[in-house]
Amino acid sequence: MLMENLLHSKKFWDLVETGVIITLENPTPEQEKAAKDSKLLDLKVKNYLFQSIDRTIMESILVKDSAKNI
Repeated sequence: MLMENLLHSKKFWDLVETGVIITLENPTPEQEKAAKDSKLLDLKVKNYLFQSIDRTIMESILVKDSAKNI
């Protein structure tokens, strides 16, 4: 609950619920930028999650590729 509140306050919670934006073939510049921005936000969210998770659990989530999967 604490992490969810933090991510809501940073306006990152939507990323946890929906996941990162994936680019399709031949994306427009806007779609490409949206996907890049989404990936950067995902890295920020994963950083918050990694900092708050106990090391004993960390090993099981390091293989997850997105904040949504974590």
